[in-house]
Amino acid sequence: MTLTDAPPAPPSPPAPVVRRIPSRRRLVPYLLLLPGILWLLVFFALPLLYQASTSVQTGSLEEGYEVTWHFATYWEALAEYWPQFLRSLLYAGTATALCLLLGYPLAYLIAFKAGRWRNLLLVLVIAPFFTSFLIRTLAWKTILADAGPVVDLLNALHVLDVTSWLGLTSGERVLATPLAVVTGLTYNFLPFMILPLYTSLERIDPRLHEAAGDLYASPATVFRKVTFPLSMPGVVSGTLLTFIPASGDYVNAELLGSTDTRMIGNVIQSQFLRVLDYPTAAALSFILMAAVLVSVTVYIRRAGTEDLV
Repeated sequence: MTLTDAPPAPPSPPAPVVRRIPSRRRLVPYLLLLPGILWLLVFFALPLLYQASTSVQTGSLEEGYEVTWHFATYWEALAEYWPQFLRSLLYAGTATALCLLLGYPLAYLIAFKAGRWRNLLLVLVIAPFFTSFLIRTLAWKTILADAGPVVDLLNALHVLDVTSWLGLTSGERVLATPLAVVTGLTYNFLPFMILPLYTSLERIDPRLHEAAGDLYASPATVFRKVTFPLSMPGVVSGTLLTFIPASGDYVNAELLGSTDTRMIGNVIQSQFLRVLDYPTAAALSFILMAAVLVSVTVYIRRAGTEDLV
């Protein structure tokens, strides 16, 4: 067989057709993000920068304020109002723990046991949101009134004797005490805990509970080994959604508390609207934001899940 008798080479495959996406289609995702980005810039980033510049200003309302990079305002504000900072974190942490203790059983009930009543229970959970936050807090002021049935019942059961010994109430009254403030915080932010917990629990496959039962696990073991670990995304989300707004709240402390139960939100509100000391108020806001950010970061690193970190 000679070289001229060699079979012809197979034809080369046609070159793949590369379809170029029009430039307009490539810009669509960015155009869809543009309104949200503009919203964040105008209503979050710019006010944050403005408050940052306000916190390092000196002067007065009559003479005007000027940026002098007076960072000592932060230390002076923290040195004067550190009790309110600690009180805010303590009240918010206590309310978050109570919300978790109260909300987890209810979320578990709705997710696994409610059946056809599930939608109704969910509506009842979010029903308080149809009423103003302020009106709901004022309602608690009426519920916890000194001559109200709640206080009379607690006095009859000698519960207030124990809470007074613990420093949560004062004498035979509940209003204007730490217990009233924490109760208001717990009630107002409880739905923020229940909804993430329900969402996380509802995603758990019930067959996992059946498998654990087939392996002779007790109900307590099933909850400890299966249910609670799988619901951790909801626990973390719920605690964050509760703790963050509760730590900066001032309505509950203003309406249900006294001067001895003031939180840092009350101080910031007073500095902005009454004292008109804008640099101190801005510095307190940034200190609170930094404290909450550090607390949340540590919490997520220690108890976070793959869904959040």
